[in-house]
Amino acid sequence: MKTLLRSKPLLLLNTALLLISSKAFAIESPQYTVLYEDDVVEYRQYEPYIVAETIVNSSSSFGSASNEGFMRLFGYITGENSSQIKLDMTAPVQQATAGQEIAMTSPVQQLQTSQGWRVAFMLPSKFSIESAPLPTDERIVLREVPGQLIAVVRYSGRWTERNYEKHKGRLLQSLEASEIEPLGAVEFAAYNAPFVLPFLRRNEVMIEVKSVP
Repeated sequence: MKTLLRSKPLLLLNTALLLISSKAFAIESPQYTVLYEDDVVEYRQYEPYIVAETIVNSSSSFGSASNEGFMRLFGYITGENSSQIKLDMTAPVQQATAGQEIAMTSPVQQLQTSQGWRVAFMLPSKFSIESAPLPTDERIVLREVPGQLIAVVRYSGRWTERNYEKHKGRLLQSLEASEIEPLGAVEFAAYNAPFVLPFLRRNEVMIEVKSVP
């Protein structure tokens, strides 16, 4: 499998994230409370938030879809909006399949369906759905996400589809063993810029669940 860093367009993503690297340790993330954790999974209750999200239909690649989606959203927060203002970057970037709801936003989230990939991140909490500037790119929409119970497996390493599938399997196996009902589809979340060494990165796979063990 190719990594996210092997596609040429990701040079643009690297450059964009380098521009915000001075904020790398101060950016806002979704608020949550840890309700339960075992040796594999952490169960978090997330507060409501607002996301900017876009669907990438033109690519079936895990990496290229992430890059294209992020660059659209990066344009939105750097002034391509109705107020022509810059918004603070949040973390992580999340990616998920287009046919499923995204549960959080601070990483870039990624998920795949036959309809493509949905890529999203959270708007700064100072905005409401009424006060947030509207995207000028019609492929981007704003959406309110309700509070949700999310099961999460956290891991470090490279942003490869192989790593994603490996930890997705760990998450689903743990839920099955604990007789926890998953809701929706598993999402990928990346919290760090590409220049962060792989062993220091915070990556997560997550899914909405009905209950805790």
